[in-house]
Amino acid sequence: MNALLINDNEFLRQFEVKHNDELASIEYSLQDRKIFLTKLNLPENTDNEFEGEFIKSVLENIQEKNLRVVPTSPEIAKFLRKHKEFKDLLPVGIRI
Repeated sequence: MNALLINDNEFLRQFEVKHNDELASIEYSLQDRKIFLTKLNLPENTDNEFEGEFIKSVLENIQEKNLRVVPTSPEIAKFLRKHKEFKDLLPVGIRI
């Protein structure tokens, strides 16, 4: 799959990407160098490959900003459990 072009919509506090002419997004809340990923919104009939690529791209974007991730969305927490390479994004004391 091609690299996704993620847009950080700071006004709506969500990461966005177009998929099959529909908007996929991850809502967030930013507090004290921590970003709380609160909700994953995907178009209907989205495959697991796109979901994983989208979450991965967002986490890489967050990594570049030197922020810590607190996944409150179950889907994102599940992704982090499977992909240990992003474990260093979690704040000290947060385990999933």
